[in-house]
Amino acid sequence: TAMSSDSAAALPRPHSALVVDGPDRAGARSMLRGVGLKSADFSRPQVGVVSCWATVTPCNLNLRELQDLAGRIGPREAGLVPMHFNTVTVSDGISMGTPGMRLSSPTPSRRWTLAEGFDGLVCLGACDKNMPGMAMAMLRINRPALFVYGGSILPGCGPKGDKVDIRTVYEAIGGYHKGSVSDKELSDIEECAIPGPGSCAGMYTANTMSCALEAMGLALPGDASPPAVSEEKRRQARHLVGAALANMMRCGIRRPRDIVTRQALENAAAVVSALGGSTNACLHLVAIAREAGLADFGLDELQSVFQRTPVLADLFPAARCHAIADLHEAGGLRPLLRRMLSAGLLHGSAVTCTGRTLAEDLKGVEDYPAGQKVIRPMSDPIKATGHLIIFRGSLCPNGAVGKLIGDEGDSFSGPAIVYENEEAAYVGVSRGQVQPGHVVVVRNEGPVGGPGMREMLAVTAAIQGRGLSGRVALITDGRFSGATKGFVVGHVTPESAVGGPIGALRTGDQIEIDGPGRQINVRLAESELAARLSEAATVAAEASAEAKANPPGGSRTSVLAKYRRLVRQADEGAIVVS
Repeated sequence: TAMSSDSAAALPRPHSALVVDGPDRAGARSMLRGVGLKSADFSRPQVGVVSCWATVTPCNLNLRELQDLAGRIGPREAGLVPMHFNTVTVSDGISMGTPGMRLSSPTPSRRWTLAEGFDGLVCLGACDKNMPGMAMAMLRINRPALFVYGGSILPGCGPKGDKVDIRTVYEAIGGYHKGSVSDKELSDIEECAIPGPGSCAGMYTANTMSCALEAMGLALPGDASPPAVSEEKRRQARHLVGAALANMMRCGIRRPRDIVTRQALENAAAVVSALGGSTNACLHLVAIAREAGLADFGLDELQSVFQRTPVLADLFPAARCHAIADLHEAGGLRPLLRRMLSAGLLHGSAVTCTGRTLAEDLKGVEDYPAGQKVIRPMSDPIKATGHLIIFRGSLCPNGAVGKLIGDEGDSFSGPAIVYENEEAAYVGVSRGQVQPGHVVVVRNEGPVGGPGMREMLAVTAAIQGRGLSGRVALITDGRFSGATKGFVVGHVTPESAVGGPIGALRTGDQIEIDGPGRQINVRLAESELAARLSEAATVAAEASAEAKANPPGGSRTSVLAKYRRLVRQADEGAIVVS
């Protein structure tokens, strides 16, 4: 039912009033009439409806439709005046293994300047980095706001009737180089892996973050799991978003910085662990915490949550055979939240965007149906503690993030085989340089060194495709795709570009990765390591001087050159500070 004009006028509009009220603002009103606003609209709150819609990637392909549904009819009926605009996105799946991947992490660091005076925001995102980027922008702007997830892609049907997705393609590429996958087999998988719009189908970074943002309270209950092409996703956008935002504004429901508390962040981290989510969540949750003013929420706080939270979801890539669409069909995220709340793994008192507590939001939520295979019972977890491990040690004194679900084992020792960048590592794996027992080291891929902290999916998929998964380990100061499997450790800090120990490694050095002890050490005498660190610091300084003389992008004013100068290390969320 459409809101009455009296009710609409009662909604607060502290920011748009500065733009459109009074005789002196006639010029602004005249411009806005040119885009279709009427006289009555100037007494109603204006809300920005922003999406990352683009036709360059399936992840964001359906956002224009959802933007129309969430940003036209619903807000109008709720007495709001929606104003549409777009922001940028980068497809990790397409840019993987190319120079364009360097722009994935810097992209969400760009903020929107709300010169239009919006009183609230609806933020639609659907790919790995724009989602935490939007959450960070919501926190910085700190006006009534909702996040809306575009939804996941349905898995493709492979040539053998099996479920396939983008990870399957990358692993097939590795098999192709090994000789176990033919040209036709690779082509067949390529053609069926991505059947339509939506974020990548597994519990990769986008779906990890959609679930984390719902658990955090920035998205409406039930937002995380419906597939992009589902009628339920359209219904949510059409009927729920506008009314929910108007309710936030009318009732004075807390703003993003009030919602994203330490308890909310711990809830998000617990859900990431229970779902077997992406290592990128560690980076994003720390960055979100910084934007929320919680500078003391870091890797150690995440480790405390991971250590007490079992892995319960049988979702690929961490587990066996299910996509996020299967989770939705089984009942979605909310029954899992209810189970975790009952087990004492969530803070029920955390307030969400509904204005209620998480515990109140979950009242009456039914459990999963008997016989479903996606979510395990608490008594029979896939892994008793979290699959994400925060490492320390001589190789990563400020931290590193590992992803060990169990099949890989929990420890690994072996000689290093060192590569100076992702491309060199990919060639090395593809040509058979990497052998069982090796610890593959990929450096100069951190936030500064890349610059941009690229994901190593091409390398890890090649390792998988060549049958080396679990037989080698990989350590990098870069990142990993959420689709990554195997014995992998990333986000090594300090990175090599700032003189970190990873820059001091040499091929043949013995590396010990101790999962239970959460330690990564290189077997070198203290004096030898100190001498090498001094040498690494000199190399890093020379590289920094070279980057200043010949900046990334060819100009000191390029995005990557600015990013390189301003970005912090991964243990601080790779945030950009001026």
